[in-house]
Amino acid sequence: MKTFEELGLSREFVSVLEKAKITTPSEIQEKTIPLVLAGRDVIGGSATGSGKTLAFASSIVENLEKSGRVQALILTPTRELAEQVSNSIADFSRHKKLKTLAVYGGVNIERQIRSLRDTDVVVGTPGRILDHLNRRTIDFGNVKFLVLDEVDRMFDMGFQVDVEKILKKCPKDRQTMLFSATISSEMDHLSEKYTKNPAEVSVESHVDASKLKQVYYDVPNGLKFSLFVQLLKKEKAKLVMVFCATRRNVDFVTNNLRNMGIMAKAIHGGLVQNKRSKVLNEFNSEEGVRVLVCTDVAARGLDIQSVSHVYNYDLPKTSDEYIHRIGRTARAGKDGIAISILSSRDYENFSEIQRDKKLNISNVALPRIEKVGIIMEEQRGRRGFGNRSSRDGNRNFNRGGDRPQRNNFSRPRSGGHQGGARTSQRSYGSQHRPRDNNRSFNRGRSNSFGNQSPRGRSNGPRGAARRTPNRGMQGQRSNSFGNPRSRESRDGRPQHRGSRNNSGRPNDNGSRGRSFGNRKPSFGRRPNMSNKNNNQRSGRR
Repeated sequence: MKTFEELGLSREFVSVLEKAKITTPSEIQEKTIPLVLAGRDVIGGSATGSGKTLAFASSIVENLEKSGRVQALILTPTRELAEQVSNSIADFSRHKKLKTLAVYGGVNIERQIRSLRDTDVVVGTPGRILDHLNRRTIDFGNVKFLVLDEVDRMFDMGFQVDVEKILKKCPKDRQTMLFSATISSEMDHLSEKYTKNPAEVSVESHVDASKLKQVYYDVPNGLKFSLFVQLLKKEKAKLVMVFCATRRNVDFVTNNLRNMGIMAKAIHGGLVQNKRSKVLNEFNSEEGVRVLVCTDVAARGLDIQSVSHVYNYDLPKTSDEYIHRIGRTARAGKDGIAISILSSRDYENFSEIQRDKKLNISNVALPRIEKVGIIMEEQRGRRGFGNRSSRDGNRNFNRGGDRPQRNNFSRPRSGGHQGGARTSQRSYGSQHRPRDNNRSFNRGRSNSFGNQSPRGRSNGPRGAARRTPNRGMQGQRSNSFGNPRSRESRDGRPQHRGSRNNSGRPNDNGSRGRSFGNRKPSFGRRPNMSNKNNNQRSGRR
């Protein structure tokens, strides 16, 4: 095996690597570094963790000088990978003092704009890079090196169109390097269109099959989490990565592990970047989190060392994704184990994975499973953790439970029981919002008894007294809670004939009552019949 100096790296660069305890080149580095130092375009097929960052960074660091302009662009599919690659290149180029900047979404863009004014190397995700291009806050006119890392993952995430837009903004006279776990037809199209006579380099998976044990359990539906908890408690694991198919499953597993007293943290695309970075730092620390539950966003490019166990709580769809997951363990000559837990919903994906004859996954007999209690999270807004109102435990759900209240003590929108349509709401002791601005609550219509209207006519106690919960200001039974409401029209004048009371019986003028309490009045009331030229409708808010 050759040394880094024999591959063509300068003594200054080699000294930096030695300080980082990188002394022996990996297979991808040994095959790629001589080519990139010679200025060749390269298409590399290499799995996560094989050392390809140093392979393409060697050409960038050796050939660039600090200028304060963007001279190298590296595109990555995820924020974490962008941060990791940026930090690695900053370390490799310490002797040249190149300024490297990670550019991705979820953080303040104004700060990025200020930093881009004197940056030499940009490492970013396609979405945020395209955003800067649209804002004209980044210039690729001086780009000499273009790298696409984890190309297949970017395409899987739907970035193909964005990537091509970015490539068209870069000068044609440049060195292009494409790296991916697998070389697909989409990558062939990209290389034909945007590279010049590229050299193709491919290496086998870095996972040592002799050090990695792969097993699976076929578990009945409803017992997957119980078996998972039992295995976690039984296995003597140092660091554990658990992969789920969706963010919802990640949150479900994490919350239930915490309820079982197991130290677990979640990481997925729904978390803000600061939270994701904090979780990764805690997982990498010696006294931090022991179990990391994640989606496949964490399977690519993250610098996570000493993972002893990888659990597939949900099976991936392809063997390539499976290899990426299990590649987090059995590194640097250490032993590792990959455990897949299958239920009926995983059979199709597992059959697809087993088509790869290189994978040797053995079946393990089920132990006796002790079922554990779990907290099920309903679909969005129906049940949840924390202070969300639960559909079965609290009747204070809004509009049939479609959207949860903030908590059980929050001020309701219109008071009282919150269920059904707004027109059927009834509120005791809580003020309704008036329908227009020129009618306040205290001037609104009232059903208090013993309080006469401006014309001196009593509303009458019959009918409504049976349903009112308290007494009015005059000691009569009322539903207005001490707020008598006069019988006024919208403009404040006394109502004419044709108005309705709350008793359900004919009023003095022969009309029948309909509204009660401070329920919202019914719509479509008849206009004042005593004056056909009057367009006002009595009793309407």
